[in-house]
Amino acid sequence: MQQGLPENATPNKASVARMYDAMLGGEHNFAIDREALAAFTAIDPQVRTLARANRAFLGRAVRFLIASGVRQFIDLGSGIPTQGNVHEVAQAADPDSRVVYVDNDPVAVAHSAALLADNPGADILDGDIRRPADILAAPQVRKLIDLDQPVAVLMITILHFISPEENPAGIVADFRDTLPDEGWLALTHATNEDRPDTAAAVGQLYRAKATSPVTARSRDEIQHLFDGFDLVEPGLVHVPLWRPDPQDEIPENPTEYWVYAGVGRKRS
Repeated sequence: MQQGLPENATPNKASVARMYDAMLGGEHNFAIDREALAAFTAIDPQVRTLARANRAFLGRAVRFLIASGVRQFIDLGSGIPTQGNVHEVAQAADPDSRVVYVDNDPVAVAHSAALLADNPGADILDGDIRRPADILAAPQVRKLIDLDQPVAVLMITILHFISPEENPAGIVADFRDTLPDEGWLALTHATNEDRPDTAAAVGQLYRAKATSPVTARSRDEIQHLFDGFDLVEPGLVHVPLWRPDPQDEIPENPTEYWVYAGVGRKRS
């Protein structure tokens, strides 16, 4: 175990949060995570590009939500802090914005706690997306999030780590039903339609090497996760196509980015 990491961090199995940190060029990962990433890259050489595109979507979505009047965010499966965190983007636009991060990876929780120690508008919760009621009742959420005011729930590359038996649509519905009328959902999710062989190989890799297996889904299945929300333009699209900034490069073949992205407002 690397010095300074929490005792319950396990370096003998790749972690989703630590692998994503490695994809983005972070330093809070183990050799086992980098080995798994190397195997992932052998399947899809542009995995780091995809990770960066996913991170860029997060920034664009938060800025859109701020412009839409949201000042409260619950970031589920937030991962290890790196550049462009939700609180950095949101508080740059409005210093009064409040963010609760949620993750069950001990490294992510420990580093987030250190990063946020002097930020009264943001906190980290050691929690599992599979237990929405526990998250919504947690002291960090009750302190920072007023569920009578606009709030956005962020599910960025987290729901494809939820198996069909764990009912991802039901998890989303539990959060949706607690949100106020000015409630929002932003998510990204891997699809098995554009590159089914790649999706299958990645699924096998995560089952063999990582703590959380992957369930890539069809576009219709991902769309179903937005039941009870009205998608804003441009709807559910490949991640680099969601409201790109003027300086962003639009890929010639968006299906190479085999992740869908969308933002929806709770239906009245």
